[in-house]
Amino acid sequence: MSNPSQYPATPAGRVPRLSTETERTVGIVAHLSAIVAAIVSAGWLSIVGPLVIFLLYKDRSPLVRSAAAGAFNFNLAIWALIVAGWICLFTVILAPITVVLWLVAGIAGIFCHVRGAMRASKGQSYRYPFSIGILS
Repeated sequence: MSNPSQYPATPAGRVPRLSTETERTVGIVAHLSAIVAAIVSAGWLSIVGPLVIFLLYKDRSPLVRSAAAGAFNFNLAIWALIVAGWICLFTVILAPITVVLWLVAGIAGIFCHVRGAMRASKGQSYRYPFSIGILS
């Protein structure tokens, strides 16, 4: 549990901002939670971690909000690549394209999330190269 005295006084109804250290840590978790969730769920729940972080911390830190929203939106694009791969798999002629789509999705997912976590550790925002903009 947090000690309420560690937060500065805020007007009624306002949520206190995160400390710089906590902000960086939660930003890192927002990026890396997608990889962990993808491993645990075989890729299908990769949006859950960033979404939970977004819902819990969106009003407490612009850095964390940006990190979680970016990771969530990027994972929607990764999902689109995976689904396109499944569609190609079921059309026998396009089955070889499936391997390419899944490799691109996996490598891009790992690379971009790790890069985002590294930027968050420095207190910097990371803009994913492609995403489907749902959260902002």
